Amino acid sequence: MAVNPQHPAAVSEHNGTRYFFCCDGCRRKFVAHPEEYLVSRPPAPEREPQTTAAAGSKGTLYTCPMHPEVRQLGPGACPECGMALEPADVLAETQADPELASMSHRFWVSAALSVPVLLLAMWGDRWLPEWVRDSRVWIEFALATPVVLWGGAPFFVRAWASLVNRSPNMFTLISLGTGSAYAESVVGTLFPQWFPASARGGMGEVPVYFEAAAVITTLVLLGQVLELRARRRTAGAIRALLELVPMMAHRIAADGTEKDVAIEAVQKGDQLRVRPGEKVPVDGEVLGGVSTVDESMVTGEPLPVEKTPGDKVIAGTLNQLGGFVLRAERVGAETLLAQIVRMVAEAQRSRAPVQRVADRVSAWFVPAVVIAAALAFAAWTFWGPEPRFAHALLSAVSVLIIACPCALGLATPMSIMVAVGRGAQSGVLVRNAEALERLAKVDTLVLDKTGTLTEGKPEVASVERLAGSGLTEDALLSLAASIEHSSEHPLARAIVRAAQEKNLPIVPASDFEATPGGGVAGRVMAKAVIAGTARFLQSRSVPVPPEGGMTFPEGSESAASAVYVAVDGRIRGAILLTDRVKPGAADAVRALQRAGLRLVMVTGDRRTSAEQIARQLGIESIKAEVQPQQKGEIVERLRREGRIVAMAGDGINDAPALAVADVGIAMGDGTDVAIESAGIILVKGDLRGILRALALSRATLRNIRQNLVFAFLYNALGIPIAAGAFFRVFGWVLSPMLASAAMSFSSVSVIGNALRLRRARLQA
Repeated sequence: MAVNPQHPAAVSEHNGTRYFFCCDGCRRKFVAHPEEYLVSRPPAPEREPQTTAAAGSKGTLYTCPMHPEVRQLGPGACPECGMALEPADVLAETQADPELASMSHRFWVSAALSVPVLLLAMWGDRWLPEWVRDSRVWIEFALATPVVLWGGAPFFVRAWASLVNRSPNMFTLISLGTGSAYAESVVGTLFPQWFPASARGGMGEVPVYFEAAAVITTLVLLGQVLELRARRRTAGAIRALLELVPMMAHRIAADGTEKDVAIEAVQKGDQLRVRPGEKVPVDGEVLGGVSTVDESMVTGEPLPVEKTPGDKVIAGTLNQLGGFVLRAERVGAETLLAQIVRMVAEAQRSRAPVQRVADRVSAWFVPAVVIAAALAFAAWTFWGPEPRFAHALLSAVSVLIIACPCALGLATPMSIMVAVGRGAQSGVLVRNAEALERLAKVDTLVLDKTGTLTEGKPEVASVERLAGSGLTEDALLSLAASIEHSSEHPLARAIVRAAQEKNLPIVPASDFEATPGGGVAGRVMAKAVIAGTARFLQSRSVPVPPEGGMTFPEGSESAASAVYVAVDGRIRGAILLTDRVKPGAADAVRALQRAGLRLVMVTGDRRTSAEQIARQLGIESIKAEVQPQQKGEIVERLRREGRIVAMAGDGINDAPALAVADVGIAMGDGTDVAIESAGIILVKGDLRGILRALALSRATLRNIRQNLVFAFLYNALGIPIAAGAFFRVFGWVLSPMLASAAMSFSSVSVIGNALRLRRARLQA
């Protein structure tokens, strides 16, 4: 059997299921069928999202929303908290929930049996004939027994598992409460002679609590049904995303004929037709036709986007006016929508730092409640009114029931699940809950210029050659394009594109070498060519006088960058490139500043162009001409100053800074390296997405705090009342039935409050 090489795990087996308990070094815990998982395997394996429920519940991977490290095949209960597990895979169609079906069946049967038990206990002496009143206790016993032993069986099973795993939870308290009330009633019915006179009523009878045990079980079952239904609604955002993908596509064959095929049959390279009003089936590139596409369901942008040949389209987006033909580039699990769904599902199961508070409290909560119930029982036994034993038992049961920590445990994970789904619908992808929580506390935002503040698609503005260089402007551009042809940098692409537009020769370079943040070097037609920043040329022993010894034309200070070109060790000229500010960037910058963020722009471009862009946007703090590693140093320096820093970028050179920032924000149209280094990803890479992410983060943290405060106050007030602390002053006594109703209501209230995040307004 494989084990974690760093933290060897101990394995135990119970009821045919293996439990993997890792050491305290990493505190990981798994529960799984041994043929499916081993400790050495990653906690979140890559699985292609399921789009139907055809696999059935037995073949579906289930996990716990409060303990995402717990996973198993098929439904069941969490050994940590006892909660019902839910599917870890994302399903486009609503899958049958066996746990909900079981709880609903048990609830309706228990309710039908509990109502007459309650009526008999409360009003049986008034309207029943005498011969029935004599058998009332036995009738209650007969009706309550299936409710407690069959209806409440899942609670007792989970309580026993909690004791075996030394992880007491809400079901431990529920089982103690209902079990003690039912057991006392059974013993009092079958063996009344065992009870002393002090434990009997005024007529010498032994008080029984069949109605309390039955009604409490029924109310807890009702709470479970409502909770399971509410929890299913948290997956609505992901399911809505999956439902965006059409089931069929119009595939164009090589002979030009068109045939409708299932979406699963589409392969890379296929040509597909998308008609007006239809949804785009896969990610691809437009080959022919012009249309406008509504991408709001994926990017969060409300305005439709015009699509022409060469533009990219996203699966699930809605084609509006015209039709077009696309070439499939990413299908199935490779599409952006499938990646979003997978990322959202993983993020929903991650844990926020604020949850550690609830975890620490929960670890001591159940033992403290048991002690409180024991103290309440003792106090009523010695100092309570007659019959003391009856009051003591009711008080202890009420404390056990009302103090169930389910609301406390649900407070954080439910908010995270709803918030992550809400963000996905607005183009804000959250990789983990920690990033979502930290973003709300950020006070400084570091912004990369190219691709974040500007379009990131620079254009050649002019070609400036050095006097006496012996090269024409076209010859200089041709050499620069030849050496830049092997580079993926946006400036390199712009230079190559400009040469191609002029039909200039582009010769393959040999001995090519690229330096991130510097430039490129190689040989073109036996000539040593270097292109890059002035500092890069100087590092290659090419003397570069101030501004290259050239006088740039008027207005060139607005150029995004100057790429200097040297041939055979001598500088021959420079290519000036411009980059446009993204639409809406200025308004977004002002909104971010109003939100209390200090903005810092960092760029590898020359200072004059950086200052010009900063003036347009109203950004005061600028760091220009920085190397990739220096961006990370800038972020670390800001953090040492006591600031909580978020970094937004889209390029490979931004990855170090994204990794060291408190929160990394990557533009979804950026590089894979940048995306992997970030905690927040914006499908539509612009500043308005940052505003939405910030609004979502703050709303989520506020919602979590509301849930935690509600749960803490609820238990802080409910336990003393249930224990009878206010009986002498106000005469308050809380019955176990009311306590169970309040307990169920608290859980549903927390989930309901979390579901409000689905309607959260995210400013754009």
